[in-house]
Amino acid sequence: MQRNTEYFCLEPAKFRLDGGAMFGIIPKPLWNKVHPSDEQNRIDLALRLILIKDENKNILIDTGIGDHNSESFNERFDVRTEMKPLEKALKKADLTPGDITDLILSHLHFDHIGGIGELIDGVMTPIFKNANCHIHKEHYNYAHSPTMRDAGSFHCKNFEPIIKWYEENSKLIWHKGEEGKILDLDSGPLNFKCSHGHTPYLMHPYDDRMIYLADLIPTSNHIHIPWVMGYDISPGVTTKDKEEFLQFIYDRNLTMIYEHDPIYWGGKLTPSKHGFSAGENFKKFDQLAYKIEL
Repeated sequence: MQRNTEYFCLEPAKFRLDGGAMFGIIPKPLWNKVHPSDEQNRIDLALRLILIKDENKNILIDTGIGDHNSESFNERFDVRTEMKPLEKALKKADLTPGDITDLILSHLHFDHIGGIGELIDGVMTPIFKNANCHIHKEHYNYAHSPTMRDAGSFHCKNFEPIIKWYEENSKLIWHKGEEGKILDLDSGPLNFKCSHGHTPYLMHPYDDRMIYLADLIPTSNHIHIPWVMGYDISPGVTTKDKEEFLQFIYDRNLTMIYEHDPIYWGGKLTPSKHGFSAGENFKKFDQLAYKIEL
């Protein structure tokens, strides 16, 4: 059977986060060798989304950081983007925001959901008005009652009006549990599997070719199990999640998608004496959108 599914990376923005926070307990002399920081100790990061073009569906996974943040916010995180970046990125893939049929949100942190809406006359308005919006229900509940440690990652005032719009228009699809099916592609099901160390019920979409790792393994350097972000709400849980996911990925020969790696869009695993390492990484293109072969 001919497979008509196509995959694209969209990169609507770049930003920076503190290197120490990104690598947790790993000493700076180690992580700085592979991911150098600037004079403010920040490291360069991508904001990488996945677009799946199927015979009858156009699916977008995550939305990036958005173009509606304040000047002080953009300076703090060195956000480099344009106005309407997702519209411009989709155009490179011969699509418009109105062509997106399904929007899948891995989790609700500001750098993953910021592009879900745009400010029009001071009101947050949905960009993908023809899409069904897929969110994990337990994670949504957590986002509204996080700990003081991670509350700053959830900009509810920005995304809540959009999610309510999807709900009022019968376009909000809740997912529950540890794993399940998100939707069917012509080539087979698009499923999800949850991790919990970074944030509870982080949803990782996967099919028979790729898995979107979001913040469980945000860059190729985070494949090493002890290299866990200080941002994670439960770093010890992350190490267990990574062990389970890496075995899952290897057993299925999946291509890993790195959401934040500034050099590589994805990679494949190979066994090593410490479990697994990156056997091959695939270099990104300096473009808003580019097709990838899986």
